[in-house]
Amino acid sequence: MKITDVLQSDKITLSMEVFPPKTTTAVEKVNEAVREIAALKPDFMSVTYGAAGGKNSKYTIQIAQDIKDSYGVNSIAHLTCLSSTRETVENQIGLMRDAGIENILALRGDIPKEADFPLPDQFHYAAELVREIKRLAPDMCIGGACYPEGHPEASSKAEDILHIKEKVDAGCEFLTTQMFFDNSIFYNYLYRLREAGILVPIIAGIMPITRKNQVARSIQLSGSCVPARFKSIVDWFGDEPAKMKQAGIAYATDQIIDLIANGVKHIHVYTMNDPEVAAGIQNNLSEIIG
Repeated sequence: MKITDVLQSDKITLSMEVFPPKTTTAVEKVNEAVREIAALKPDFMSVTYGAAGGKNSKYTIQIAQDIKDSYGVNSIAHLTCLSSTRETVENQIGLMRDAGIENILALRGDIPKEADFPLPDQFHYAAELVREIKRLAPDMCIGGACYPEGHPEASSKAEDILHIKEKVDAGCEFLTTQMFFDNSIFYNYLYRLREAGILVPIIAGIMPITRKNQVARSIQLSGSCVPARFKSIVDWFGDEPAKMKQAGIAYATDQIIDLIANGVKHIHVYTMNDPEVAAGIQNNLSEIIG
């Protein structure tokens, strides 16, 4: 099923992200985590694009296929283009189609640290990747990413909005936000997207921070603002893992409840391959999302 069909329903949706193994020795551990999270029956699951610039992308496709075929859950495979040639991207799209994958999250990806950039046969922006997917696989449902606090490389939030509009105009059918920890930032961002004429469904991305060392990493990756209330939680519980996990799940749940109460229907949880976190969020929302 296409993700746009899921998002068109009137129900509240809860989706979850998993990532593939970084090494062959981690395959079974990741597969077990995926099985446990899929058993929760989220509305769909997304699978990130391997590790090391997609070098392990075969796992992305296999996991996305298993999620839909073996576990009966809608899936979407990530595809990043910046560290790949156009030929590699074309091959990946072909493999996804062969696996029966109907949904792609089209991402630019990070600039490789140890590579010349750009190369003549590389994509530069996510909008270019979206156009290529539409050309090669017009039946694919294409999603994209957006950044409530602005893309770290954008010169301004206004410029960032223009790039999002370009992706949507190229064929992006829905957007999933980068993590945020202050809902007021998301509400303001949603208003600016709509004001710019970006009317596709927006899925709010929530990252439950369950370990103290996740905070710095999350800020580095997303540029997210961490509210004083959350900093207090980390300061108080961060050195006690069980308490920090419970507090992190509770904080994320509180964010989601506030979003739903303010009319946001689509929530995406960055699970970090932790079934306990995924189940904790879902259990806390059992009566709210039905």
